[in-house]
Amino acid sequence: MPPIEEAQAIHRQRVSALRETLAAVPLDHPHLTLEIGCGHGHYMTAYAAAHPDEHCIAIDIIQERLQKSQRKSDRVGLTNVTWLRAEAADLLEALPPETRFNGRIWVLFPDPWPKRKHWKNRLIQRSFLTELASFTAPGTPLCFRTDHNGYFAEARATVDAHPNWVVQPSAEWPFEQRTIFEARADSFQSWIAHARPPA
Repeated sequence: MPPIEEAQAIHRQRVSALRETLAAVPLDHPHLTLEIGCGHGHYMTAYAAAHPDEHCIAIDIIQERLQKSQRKSDRVGLTNVTWLRAEAADLLEALPPETRFNGRIWVLFPDPWPKRKHWKNRLIQRSFLTELASFTAPGTPLCFRTDHNGYFAEARATVDAHPNWVVQPSAEWPFEQRTIFEARADSFQSWIAHARPPA
């Protein structure tokens, strides 16, 4: 099998397996929250504990991090958080089309891919924001935080120019919980954008 076809086949298998896993997740929950890149689970464990009326989905690509996250939530008896090994694009592809995130969406200290040749790998891009918006209820906040000045500026410019999102400059950060990545940062910047109603 040629390399491209092999990669496509692996991708289809990954998305198919994720769809099977998602079948057991309450995606029709009235308050569905998402964290993309949950790290070691400090933030989402604290958030889920403080918001028992929400069901939280937290994804990461590193299995060891997810195992640590699961242990944290198990220790405090949480039943309203699901930890998934998934890339953001795969998750959105695997979700049923009627899924709507209507709690909050968190992107905290994502990989900034600092070398210019790798910027294409950054999460906050126009195509990603478009796809995410199709699964997001109007008014739902997308909360972004980074310690990388260049990525902050690029991400802010990208979301500012996107028709499906509007930045709320005066919005107060809705929940604070220090994570390993935040503890390592000398400083950080944040923005919050709300999903716009369909035109």
